[in-house]
Amino acid sequence: MDRPQYLDNYKFNWETFDILAGGVSSIDAKNYLAYFNTKDDAHKFLKGYGYDLGNPIQNAEMFGNFQEALQFIKRYFLKEGNPTGLDLKIPNIFYTVTDVSELLLITNGAIGYKVTKEESLWASIILKVMHTILHLDKDIRYRYFTIIQTQIFDRFYRYIHREGEELYVENEDKSMRIPLVEFETKSKKSRESTIIKLLHKKENVAEELFDRIGVRFVTHTKVDCLRLMNFLYQNYIIMVNNIKPSRSQNSLIDLDSFRMGYYPLLKRSIREKMSEEEFKAAAEELALKCNLHEYKNNEHTSDDYSAIHFTCRQLIHYKNPFYAQFSEMRKFAKQTDPDHEITKKLLSIDTGAIAKDIRFFYPYEIQITDEVSHMENTKGDASHEEYKKSQLNSAMVRLFKPLIEHLNFKLGPV
Repeated sequence: MDRPQYLDNYKFNWETFDILAGGVSSIDAKNYLAYFNTKDDAHKFLKGYGYDLGNPIQNAEMFGNFQEALQFIKRYFLKEGNPTGLDLKIPNIFYTVTDVSELLLITNGAIGYKVTKEESLWASIILKVMHTILHLDKDIRYRYFTIIQTQIFDRFYRYIHREGEELYVENEDKSMRIPLVEFETKSKKSRESTIIKLLHKKENVAEELFDRIGVRFVTHTKVDCLRLMNFLYQNYIIMVNNIKPSRSQNSLIDLDSFRMGYYPLLKRSIREKMSEEEFKAAAEELALKCNLHEYKNNEHTSDDYSAIHFTCRQLIHYKNPFYAQFSEMRKFAKQTDPDHEITKKLLSIDTGAIAKDIRFFYPYEIQITDEVSHMENTKGDASHEEYKKSQLNSAMVRLFKPLIEHLNFKLGPV
């Protein structure tokens, strides 16, 4: 029976629907979400993506990303670069690719491309890594990173003091001082770490990374962790209005239980005329009874990890140096030779499109923990190395899942 031609208008790509309407990530798709039969099809797709391969510069940039993706896969996901990686080799066909449009055609075995199912799945893996790299490179805020970092850290450094061996935070009128064991800043994730993190995140876009910049406080006691949070918002170092609620997590103290015991303690301190030292000891005893290990919203964080995390956003102020320099140049030209043709050209330029100041919010992460918890966090399964290893394995399994299933490949323990 002949197939009605109108049915061509009712072909649906169900994976695309899952992404558009079902909350599935494109990284979890089995194919590359489009069907390419000719190079022209591939070029149209890339143009919609934002790259015109007819432009030599854009073509070279895209091909450079392809080469970086190959090297990244070999270094982090395959045994040749990582002893715990997959015992697989990138098929030779990809070393003969000279144009990224060829890579797209390989994904579904387009006309003229006799490829195996395995090669098609490899093409999808490479394209997904390329997509991640491109998102990282095109985060416009990256060019302002030094300014961002300076403005965020300066808010904290103003209140951090050291006298001999003693490290502490103190407010401007010196009415509150909280001793610290450590204060650390995380100035920037490495490029490789960022790519791995993006590959295992559902969102898979650079704008959704919240921990490129971060600070960590280690206090002597759990109660001082709470006092420190109080200190940060009372001195407007952080703005509670700018906290991202979905990113807050607490595995240090059961605040509900602590609050229930804290009010009676306050009354007892008045009734018994406790000294500050006695009150601190009683409050810490209460905090230790309210240990919390249940709440965890990051699958790569060990159950033994104890800390308070939250993500804040700071309004960054960037003064465009070009605007000031250009204004000076126009002023100089006008004073030196107002009738010169160059002066007239300079004065006729519309500066309305040149931003004098740029203001935008940028997220950063704050971690607060006590000394005992910090020691536990940095050993065994709770350590940062284990955390990074878990992330890498998660990204690897996620990216290679269709190929692993196709090859019936047996994974070792991850």
